[in-house]
Amino acid sequence: MKTFYNVYAICAFAAIGGGLFGFDISSMSGVLGTNAYKNYFNHPAGTRQGAITASMPAGSLVGALSSSFIADKLSRRTAIQIGSIIWIIGAIFQAASNGVGLLCFGRVVGGIAIGICSAIVPVYQSEIAPKEIRGRVVSLQQWAITWGILIQYFIQYGSSFVDGGPKAPNQGAAAFRIPWGVQAVPGVILFAGLFFFPRSPRWLASKDRWEEAILVLAHLHGGGDTNHPKVLAEYKEIEDALRFEREEAETSFAALVKPRILRRVILGMSIQMWSQLCGMNIMMYYIVYIMKGAGIADELLTASIQYIINVALTLPAILWLDRFGRRPALLIGSFLMMSWLFISGALQGAYGNPNPDTEDNDISWVIPKEHTSVSKAIVACSYLFVASFATTWGPTSWTYPSEIFPSKVRAKAVSLATASNWTWNCILAFAVPPLLWSISWKMYMIFGTFNGLALIHMFLTAPETKGKTLEEMDDVFDRGIPAWKTRPAGSRLDKLTKDIETGELKVDAKRAGSVTQHHETVEPKL
Repeated sequence: MKTFYNVYAICAFAAIGGGLFGFDISSMSGVLGTNAYKNYFNHPAGTRQGAITASMPAGSLVGALSSSFIADKLSRRTAIQIGSIIWIIGAIFQAASNGVGLLCFGRVVGGIAIGICSAIVPVYQSEIAPKEIRGRVVSLQQWAITWGILIQYFIQYGSSFVDGGPKAPNQGAAAFRIPWGVQAVPGVILFAGLFFFPRSPRWLASKDRWEEAILVLAHLHGGGDTNHPKVLAEYKEIEDALRFEREEAETSFAALVKPRILRRVILGMSIQMWSQLCGMNIMMYYIVYIMKGAGIADELLTASIQYIINVALTLPAILWLDRFGRRPALLIGSFLMMSWLFISGALQGAYGNPNPDTEDNDISWVIPKEHTSVSKAIVACSYLFVASFATTWGPTSWTYPSEIFPSKVRAKAVSLATASNWTWNCILAFAVPPLLWSISWKMYMIFGTFNGLALIHMFLTAPETKGKTLEEMDDVFDRGIPAWKTRPAGSRLDKLTKDIETGELKVDAKRAGSVTQHHETVEPKL
């Protein structure tokens, strides 16, 4: 079977696992405004709708926590394939739903798949990519999420016109069964396609499959040449890091709670927490309600513009993250999102009124029709908020946690960080519908405050990591320099590569674990 080694192709294809998350987000937001959904599921609102929405992130929490055991034992690639199979099963259950119970069950099953893929896809990408483009290719996870949101939303939007359209009193169930069934397609593509891509070289090395590891590294970074200086340098770095971890003779669980690693675990979990508390996924789940409250006539079509912005403006972040850096993206993004939320909340508080339509169970606060300019400003703030997230926190929140941990604990630590994402996602998905109903515009002030807190937290604790290999993250975090004083610096890998090119350092990759320097052989205990 032919294996493809182009880094961009590998990481882009694996990112379909992130696209599953996007499919799920709009699989719910796209049906909220249709009579087919409302009639079939007995007009869910408030906590009932919150429970339906939250069932997916609840399953994702389980999937994220279990992902590391699968990925460490069976490989990163196989874990993603298992997730894709589970996703297909979940899509079938959702499409066949005969009530809220089976719908929630299908969303839980699909959520387990999303939890596995969202935790392991960035790990797989970061272990495949060279340091120069790691931020770019791991950011493809976020771009795939935005594409999943957009594609599924328009599938939903097209399906909403069956049986007379979304406002037809007796619209049939096909309006939601078709898009929920179509969700299985990317799962099938992901499962089959991954057979044509390699396993992670770092996972292979951790299993002492050194010959396979060096061959994969050679094909990824050296044009197939196992003696390429960059390949040998990376091989030596991986070997030295694994030797150090094994000499410490700690289990991965024990290593997680060591102070030097625990600090990073908390940081990774915090970044994923703030990526939820910033309010972005609430904008994605319930944008139809927000547009409706702003007095927009065709809220489904207007909301779709937000999804297009999300896709388009994630691309600049992908192109510039490795040049611009992770830290500025986190700080600037928090400030901008805070600003747009405060402005939007203030406009709604100043010009809005309680909803005069007592039969409308979706929203409790509306902008009167005479304030059309205010409605447009609120919509503009929503678009600017999404643009700010897409160019900063969106890609960085997946890239940063996937690169800061040592090999031994990487899968487990990233699964904990991702579990933090899904815990808060679940809480917010359940809480926001009643929150939006009961306090309306004040909700924007709450999420704006969260962004202010995230800005302070990231300024104090998140050092810059761009340009460093995964094996150099111990130097970044353990040298005692405050986060706000860290600056991008040269990489040890570049010096190793140069030493190998000049003959000062000789690495014999034909014998696993055999390193020769200045013609003196050192036999590490692996």
